Amino acid sequence: MTPQPAADTAAWTGASAILFDLDGVLTPTATVHEHAWQELFDGYLASRPGISGYSESDYFDHIDGKPRFDGVRDFLASRGITLPEGPLDDDPANETVQGLGNRKNAIFNDIVSAGVEPFPGSVRFLEAVLERGLKVAVVSSSRNAPAVLKAAGLSHHFAVVVDGVLAAEQGLPGKPSPATYEYAAKLLDLSSPECVVVEDAVSGVQAGRAGSFHSVIGVDRGAGRQALLDAGATLVVNDLQELIP
Repeated sequence: MTPQPAADTAAWTGASAILFDLDGVLTPTATVHEHAWQELFDGYLASRPGISGYSESDYFDHIDGKPRFDGVRDFLASRGITLPEGPLDDDPANETVQGLGNRKNAIFNDIVSAGVEPFPGSVRFLEAVLERGLKVAVVSSSRNAPAVLKAAGLSHHFAVVVDGVLAAEQGLPGKPSPATYEYAAKLLDLSSPECVVVEDAVSGVQAGRAGSFHSVIGVDRGAGRQALLDAGATLVVNDLQELIP
């Protein structure tokens, strides 16, 4: 069913820039992340008898929208498991926070290498935003954001990409802190109140809400409309095409 345009587009009217999350907002790679996390923890927990298995709700409760290694730590903490950190480039075979995170990344990259099709409605909204002369940026917790943008054919639209690598280099805390979104606004030479945050994850909406942004648009790809509103979304849509007047 084709989504119908929303009657109220005030959530982004008057803004100077749109700051997009990537996975689940521009591309369906949130689903790829879900599959990769499932495969990672199904395999890991198989060697931990007596520990409850991984479920779909674990992704939204402990992982969605967070930097990769934070997701590892928070999921393990939910099961009462503490592992050594390990070096950043730890071998994916090692049972450390970094090792498990790198194992998940390898699974993800294997899937993405086949190509990524962006959400058609998101592309139409992006085009409408650019036609109106607004600036745009991608703000993603993922260290794979540039590769995903390239695979989706969207790289040329985004001169500013604040990903997990840049965040680490700049010492920026991940979502739900607003720091990465605030940094993207700075790189666009804009203030936070001039920028709209677009997010599908509760932690990302919380990040937008924690900053003084123009508005926070939630896209419900599975987190739940009410959960996104409770996290601070100004408006929740099922597809970004709904925002095109």
